[in-house]
Amino acid sequence: MPIPPGTASVDRTLLRDDVYRRLRDAIVDGTFGPGEQLKDVELAAWLGVSRTPVREALLRLGGSGLVVALPGRSTTVSRIESRAVRDARDVVAAMHQLAAREVAGTLAQPDLDRMRAANRRFAEAVEAGDVGAALDADEELHRIPVAVLGNRAIETVLEQFDPLVRRAERLRFDADGHASVELHDRLIELLASGDAEGAASVAYEIWHSLAADDEEKSDRG
Repeated sequence: MPIPPGTASVDRTLLRDDVYRRLRDAIVDGTFGPGEQLKDVELAAWLGVSRTPVREALLRLGGSGLVVALPGRSTTVSRIESRAVRDARDVVAAMHQLAAREVAGTLAQPDLDRMRAANRRFAEAVEAGDVGAALDADEELHRIPVAVLGNRAIETVLEQFDPLVRRAERLRFDADGHASVELHDRLIELLASGDAEGAASVAYEIWHSLAADDEEKSDRG
């Protein structure tokens, strides 16, 4: 039977992105720990895909600083180093600061409601000591202003550097997630009132609350 012209092939982009997200999340949540060797054959079998999207995902993860590749030797999960975390945190903080400044006073009520709901889930997760749920709720809250702004350049930068910061954030949530609940509340109210500079300042402060003592613990991670 002849193949009809113009038939769409399987979307390899979706497969590639899905493999990248699965491996990224496994590193961020600690499934693969610092120093652990990652073998493309084993990862491909685990995910049920060929080695090609796995190799492509590992290259992207290297660009984000989550893995270290030694050509011809091995690929391993990177150590959590304070300098790398600080550098990534500063970039992520600047992107969220810019997004907050730009969208202050423009968020629709449903957007604000979703941020408040995410912060309630965040607070509940912190109280329960559920770091994974806290990270999920925190990410959802901060994603809303960025999504509303729709600046693809900001989104691309965050996609690259946010995972490195998220991995280190697990230490912060263990230590003092309650402070973030209050900062989230302040951010939401400033966004709602249209205080662009106030919202930008709090957004920056939230990401810089990844304290120095957490970074010292990261160096030992």
